[in-house]
Amino acid sequence: MKPKILFLVEDDFEDLEMFYPYYRLIEEGYEVTVASTSLDEKKGKHGYMIKPDKEFSKINPADFDAVVIPGGKSPERVRLSKDAVSIVRHFIENNKPVAAICHGPQLLISAQGLGGRKVTCWKGIRDDVIVAGADYVDREVIVDRNLVTSRMPDDLPAFCRELIKKLKSNQE
Repeated sequence: MKPKILFLVEDDFEDLEMFYPYYRLIEEGYEVTVASTSLDEKKGKHGYMIKPDKEFSKINPADFDAVVIPGGKSPERVRLSKDAVSIVRHFIENNKPVAAICHGPQLLISAQGLGGRKVTCWKGIRDDVIVAGADYVDREVIVDRNLVTSRMPDDLPAFCRELIKKLKSNQE
């Protein structure tokens, strides 16, 4: 049975941070589902479109092995959904892999999942993650238990490498 990975997106996602891990995970044989507040196509910051497979309200997080939160302005919008925050909280509380890049940790703040964790993120939300109780480190990728975080599109090779490594170690 293929492990199932959930992506949480809204409009203005960072295109590379959505599609690079999306296709890397498919390439590795994972089943990928994209969820949003509606099934309407979502538009990335650079114009690329993606059609969600499911609405947040229809997601049972127990059906998934990991969650990925692309950056851009999307996480700011995703975290307005109580369903999305509840989904992320499930992954945090059940020690399942959570991968957040760029502004993705904004959703982790709303899910109260950063206390005592070492993370990295886009420098513009550095103070927010610190106030939320995280130990901020300016590095291309940080892995702290089930949490994988990166700063920006330039970090995507390291982000995907560590996410895939985490997924494979969870399968063993």
